[in-house]
Amino acid sequence: MLLDFEKPIVELEEKLAKMQEAAKQKNNAKLIASIDKLANDIIELRQRTFQNLTRWQRVQLARHPSRPYTLDYIQHITEDFVELHGDRLMGDDKAIVGGFGTINGKSLMFIGHQKGRTTKERQIRNFGMPNPEGYRKALRLMRLAEKFGKPIVTFIDTPGAYPGLEAEERGQAEAIATNIQAMFGLHVPIICIVIGEGASGGALGIAVGDRVLMLEHTWYSVITPESCSAILWKSWDYKEQAAEILQLTAKDMSNFGLVDQLIQEPIGGAHRDLAAAATAVKETILTHLNDLEHQPIEILIKNRTEKFCAMGQVG
Repeated sequence: MLLDFEKPIVELEEKLAKMQEAAKQKNNAKLIASIDKLANDIIELRQRTFQNLTRWQRVQLARHPSRPYTLDYIQHITEDFVELHGDRLMGDDKAIVGGFGTINGKSLMFIGHQKGRTTKERQIRNFGMPNPEGYRKALRLMRLAEKFGKPIVTFIDTPGAYPGLEAEERGQAEAIATNIQAMFGLHVPIICIVIGEGASGGALGIAVGDRVLMLEHTWYSVITPESCSAILWKSWDYKEQAAEILQLTAKDMSNFGLVDQLIQEPIGGAHRDLAAAATAVKETILTHLNDLEHQPIEILIKNRTEKFCAMGQVG
C-alpha cells in the first residue's frame, strides 16, 4: 500500500532500479553519473517530504499497514521473549500481548497493543482494539512484574478500546480506570512508548509511566480525527481539518510537555527500516532505564504522580 505522498518517491526509486539494472549490462559513464544524481535527488525528496508532512499525513503514516507492531519490536530488541496469556477471569484478549523478555541480559515485562497484517489476523487481534479482559491481562502482567521487581515497557498502538456492547457489559470503562489507577502505584520503573496510534482511553489503559515516549511519526489524542469530524461536522469528510485542530502529532505532544522524548525514525517511517527503528527504541529504553533504576521507588512514584497531575494546568 502506497500513501499519496509516498508515490513520487516510489516512482523515482523504480526508475533508479531500472537504471541500475541497465548499468549492469554496459559500463556507461554518463549512465552511472545519472544514477548517482538520481539517488541523491531521491534522498533529498524523501527528507523534504517527511519533514513537511501535515498532521493528517502523519496519522496516515502511523496507520501504515507495513508499520512495525508490538511483537515486531519485541522480536528485534529482546534476546528471548516468553508470551503470557489470559486475565484469569474471562479469557485471552489477542489485541494485547505481553510477557517477559531480556535486553542485554536485563529482564523486563513487555506489554502492548497488537494489530494484524492479514484480514484473518486483524479479526483475531480485533484491529488492536482491546476488550476489558485485555486490560485485565495487562494489569495481571504488571502485577507479576512488580512481584519480581522487573521494569515494565508498554507499546501503545490502538485506534481505541473496543466500543462493542459486550465490552461495555463486561466493564470496559472500569477495566481501563483500574489500570490507570494501579499504574500510578506500581513499585517498578515504567516506560510507555507510542509506536503507532494512541487513541483515547484505549491508549491510556497502558500509558501511565515514569517516561512517556513517542516515535516520530505517531499520534496521541483523546479521539481519532474521523470521530472528531463526525461529531463536529456530522461527516468524516473533515478528518484532515480535525487532525489540525486536535494537534495530535508527536511534535505537538512534545511542545505541550505531555511526552518526555521523541524517538527519531528512519527517513520514510519505521516500516522502511525495522532494524534501525528497533535499535533506536532499544537504545532509548536502556537509556531511560539506567536513569530510573537508580531512583528510590518512593521518589519514582512521587515523580510519576506529579508528572501526570501537572498535565493540563493552565496559568
